[in-house]
Parts: sequence; structure tokens; C-alpha cells
Amino acid sequence: MRVGFAVPQSGPWATSANMRRVATRAEELGYAELWTFQRLLYPVGHPMGPTYRSVHDPLITLAHLSAVTGAIGLGVAVINAYVQPVELAKQLATLQTLSGGRLTAGVGLGWVPEEFEASGVDMARRGRRAEEFVEVLRKAWTDDVVEHSGDFYRVSPAHIDPKPVPGPPPVLLGGTAEVALRRAARLADGWVSSSREDLSAIGGRIELLKAELTAAGRDPAAFRFVVRGATRVRAADEPRPLSGTYDKIRRDVAELAAVGVTDVFHDLNFDTEIPVAGAEDAMRRAEEALEALAP
Repeated sequence: MRVGFAVPQSGPWATSANMRRVATRAEELGYAELWTFQRLLYPVGHPMGPTYRSVHDPLITLAHLSAVTGAIGLGVAVINAYVQPVELAKQLATLQTLSGGRLTAGVGLGWVPEEFEASGVDMARRGRRAEEFVEVLRKAWTDDVVEHSGDFYRVSPAHIDPKPVPGPPPVLLGGTAEVALRRAARLADGWVSSSREDLSAIGGRIELLKAELTAAGRDPAAFRFVVRGATRVRAADEPRPLSGTYDKIRRDVAELAAVGVTDVFHDLNFDTEIPVAGAEDAMRRAEEALEALAP
């Protein structure tokens, strides 16, 4: 089990100093990866909650933190497929190279219509769009002459260099529906759960993914099953996984490993108390959690 930690990215605690402090301390404590997420905009009146109200860009955040760390992994979960894939491929290739090959690139379908509208992208057929999106990313990272003509994207014969060093970053796909899980098993190097995932039922999703991998002739042991832990530290244990005392959260992590999860990262941005807390109080709680939940 690889244990990671999400950096302060949402709300008042998401300052550059706090990001750097969490990143460097997580590396000192032996965490496997630092994680970020994407939220392009927050529609007025939307009920999605305070975590999404004010969010820094995930890739620029990781680029900043790559310069103050040396070995810890850098993960984004997820970039949604309403961005332009060739431009994203260039950004990810640069970050992979400049960080020394530490990047994990999560890709999602997107679920906020206003984000598609603002990006000039049709939300229809977004599952098929995501499949072609990943295809274009990989071509940009590996082909000497990149050429693509599909339903959603066209690339005339071109060189897209430099290629990522030491190689393309692993690609995770998100999604909760069965069709999304099957897509991840066919196309990706791993699957990443959403913040709203029912972790008490995660074993069933992993079994479905493993069955699909086997049917496709792929080795399930080489696949990553990544859980975004919407971790909530509380004074008393709660029924919800990763919510309660530190002892309870550590037991929950062990139970996730027992059903096949390969990676879990604690994301305090999704504790509804953190994005609305003062920066000093949120950071105090984060530092305590970093120590208590260290692998």
C-alpha cells in the first residue's frame, strides 16, 4: 500500500507557504505521493460544496512543489477531458521531465456542464471523448510524427517534442459507472476513485476491474487501484471509512489494502471543515494528520 497526501489547494489554507510545508514534510515522513485535483469554475448557486469554491490550478501547483522536493511522487486526480489534449500532453511531458519522472496523470470525464461550456467543448459523448483524449496524449508522448484524425480531435502530421523523460507518466482514469471501470481496464495504467466513492463497496469495483484486465490479457498486478481518501479526523469514530480517530483511519487504510487497493491518499481538502476554516487552524490540523497518518 502506497500512502500519499493531498496538498492544500482549496480555501484559505491553500497558500504557497502551506503547500510547500506540506510537500516537504510529507517527503520527510515517507509519503509516496503528493496529490492535487482540478476545478475550473464554480457555477453561481451550485450545491457542490465549499471544497470546490476556490481551487488553485493542479499542474502549476505540482510544478511549484516539484522544485522544493526531490523524490516524492506528484499526482493529479484528475484533469478533465474538456481541455485540449495536445496542449495538456506538452504540459505533462514537461512536468514529467523537470520533476525527474515523478508524475502520475489522472484523467476524468468531467461532470459540470458549465465547465464544458466555458471550455468550448460539447459535453455529449464525453466517455468516447475521454478515450480519444488518452489516445492523443499517448501519441504525443511516444510518436516521432504525431498524426490523428478522430471524432473529436485532429492533429496534422507534426513533431511534438521533447518527449517526456524518462518516459510517459502513468495514466489513471476516473469514473464510477461500470462502463467507466471497463474503460479504465482497457486503456489506463490504473483507476482512481472520486471523492464521493462509497469506500465500503470498493472491493467489488476492484474485482470488476481485475476481471476486465484479465479478459483483456492484462496483468492485474501491474495495475494501480488508487483511492482518494476524503479523510475526516474527528474526536470519535464514525461509520464512514476514513472518518474518525487516527486509530480508526489507520484501520480503514489497512482494510482498503486487504481488498486490493494499491494506493490511498489522504485529502483534507474534502473534509468540509477545512476549506472554511482559518488558514492557521487548517494547517495545524494538517500537520497533526501528516504525522499521525504517516506510512
